[in-house]
Amino acid sequence: MAFQLLLNFFIATVWMFMSTSMTASTFIVGYLIGLILIIVMRRFFNERLYIWRLWATVKLTLIFFKELILSNISVLRLILQPKMDIEPMIFALPTDLKHDWEITLLSSLITLTPGTLVLYVSDDQKTLYIHAIDVDDVDEAIDSIKNSFEKAIKEVSRP
Repeated sequence: MAFQLLLNFFIATVWMFMSTSMTASTFIVGYLIGLILIIVMRRFFNERLYIWRLWATVKLTLIFFKELILSNISVLRLILQPKMDIEPMIFALPTDLKHDWEITLLSSLITLTPGTLVLYVSDDQKTLYIHAIDVDDVDEAIDSIKNSFEKAIKEVSRP
């Protein structure tokens, strides 16, 4: 990914020098030309195009903000109810993530979402123990995390 990105910036810079115009618009045109060249030559690269990984990062950020807003609304509803009918729970989330930074990112995203907190990561890094303020169904909560955050993290990190 880094090689492709550097190559694209190099092509954009060369384009800017060849056109003898040192403006941002010339650099953007060179960047787009470089992107087209990289797409055409994609079979010569061992990994997928960096633009897809950037798109996956944007999707992960949007998923986080969506979950952040929805969980804020959920916690606000719980707080404003006259009678707090909540079911706090600690549950184990098995994870398929392999790298330390993936597990740290997942833990951070879960903890930053209101109403949930990662309490402990197992020694083998295969299980996260999560406290949630209101859980009706543990399997639904696990599926929700696996299908949103964990899936998006895999899209960003896997080739």
